[in-house]
Amino acid sequence: MLLQIAIDRPESLGIVRQVADLADIIEVGTPVLKRFGLAAISTCRELAPEVPVLADTKTVDGGAEEAEMIFNAGAMFMTVLSSAAPATRQAVSDVAGKYGAHVVVDTLTEHGDLSEATLAYPPHFDVVCVHVPTDARLAGDMALSDRLKWVAKLHELGYRVSLAGGVDRSNLASIISVGPEIVIVGSGITASKDPRGITEWIVSQLPQRGLGWPWEAQ
Repeated sequence: MLLQIAIDRPESLGIVRQVADLADIIEVGTPVLKRFGLAAISTCRELAPEVPVLADTKTVDGGAEEAEMIFNAGAMFMTVLSSAAPATRQAVSDVAGKYGAHVVVDTLTEHGDLSEATLAYPPHFDVVCVHVPTDARLAGDMALSDRLKWVAKLHELGYRVSLAGGVDRSNLASIISVGPEIVIVGSGITASKDPRGITEWIVSQLPQRGLGWPWEAQ
């Protein structure tokens, strides 16, 4: 089980170096990517050169062009919304294959149960992110626990799963219990008074650390 640390605010970039040795993936969150563009990817690469970077692009169209920019900038992962058209999915997959990169499906736009259309993806779409929308969560309309049942279904279909949306000390045990391959923590680390300390604690709770999937094979 791997730890992905999401950097969603510009001021949180300063935390990257503090936790780099504990992270398996550094995520350049959508707000940071919009603020700084591709430079945010290269900055995280410089701050944590040994850690692969995910760019949370939430791509929904223009797949080939966005994928080319993101992977050429040095990201190893990018996200595509589950609502993207099959043509967009294939376009991103083609570019990911050229770079030996990986695509993460973001289920942010899904409501209710996952549809079969959501789960039909081309090669290089290696992870499905079970993701609770931030605004819905903060409004009290939804919690990550509401979607934990999706993990078993995705595993049955052969997907690796990441979980995101309000992961912190209070719910980490329930998240670990459903066995995602990747746990994504953003403000639970970056808004902490002791980012290093909470990251060390999270890492101590995650089972089967150090499996090395998938970047060490590249």
